[in-house]
Amino acid sequence: MKVMDKEVIVESIKISNPDKLLFHNPDITKEEVVLYYQKVAQRMLPYIKNRILSSVRCPSGIEGECFYKKHLETDDKGIKMIMVENEKGEKDDYYYITALSGLIAEVQMNTIEFHVWGSKYPKIDKPDMMVFDLDPDEKLDITKLREGVKDLKSILDELSLVSFLKTSGGKGYHIVIPFKPSVSWSKFRNFAKNIALLMEDKWPNKYTSSMRKSARKNKIYIDWVRNAKSATSIAPYSLRIKKNAPVSIPIKWNELDKIAPNEITIKETIRRLKNKDPWENFFNIEQYLK
Repeated sequence: MKVMDKEVIVESIKISNPDKLLFHNPDITKEEVVLYYQKVAQRMLPYIKNRILSSVRCPSGIEGECFYKKHLETDDKGIKMIMVENEKGEKDDYYYITALSGLIAEVQMNTIEFHVWGSKYPKIDKPDMMVFDLDPDEKLDITKLREGVKDLKSILDELSLVSFLKTSGGKGYHIVIPFKPSVSWSKFRNFAKNIALLMEDKWPNKYTSSMRKSARKNKIYIDWVRNAKSATSIAPYSLRIKKNAPVSIPIKWNELDKIAPNEITIKETIRRLKNKDPWENFFNIEQYLK
C-alpha cells in the first residue's frame, strides 16, 4: 500500500473514499476492508480465483442498501468475463477474478461479501467443491448444531471422504468437500441431496433436507441445494454484512466446540493468519465422484 497526498493506492488501484464507514460499532472503514482482503488474499485467492462470483455490494455501508452483483460491469485488470448458457439455452455474462488486483478492484467498488460457484473456469460444468450448510432453527442450542456437524462428518467419514470445516459468519457451520472435477452438475447435486436425505432418514427428529421454514422447527436444515450450477456459497475468508464484521473462516475440526459460527471477526482473522493454515491440504486431496 502507498499513501500519496491522502490518496490510498492498493495494488495500483486508487481507493475512493477510504475513510467511509462500512461497519459501525465497531467502526470499520473502507480502507480497513480493502487492507483486510489484501492481507488474507494469499489464503483466500485459491478458493475464489477463476470461480464465477456473485458479490454483495454496500455503497453506503452495511446499514444502507446492499445488492447482489452477478454480471460484469467494468473490464478491470484481474477480472474476466465469461458467457454462460442457462437452462433456456440463453447466454448471459458473468465474471470471475484471476488475480489479487481483481479482488481489490471489487472491494474498491464497495463489495464486502464474495459468493462462489462450486466449479472453476475453464471446467465450469465439472464441479469440484461441495458445500453443506448446516442451518439451525433460531431457537436451537449451539450444542445441537455442533452435534449436527459431527453427525454429517461421520457419514462422510464412512464414505471415506475427506472434508473441511469453516464458520459461516452467520448462524451455522459449513462442511466443504474437495473433489477433482469429473462429473456433471446433476450427478454432483444428486449426491449432495442423497447425503442430506440420509441424515434426515437416520435422524428424523434432528435434521431436514427441506428448505421450507415450517420443516425446520427444532431441527437443522442440511442445505444441499447450493451444489448446483449457478448456485453459490460464501467464500472462505469472505466478510459478512453483519454486525461486528464476522468472517466465514476455515477452522480445524478440533476447534468446532470452541468457536461459534459468527465468532471470528475481521481483526481476529488477521491474527489467525500467523497460525498454520487449517485447510493447507485442501487442494491436494484426490477424491472423485463417479
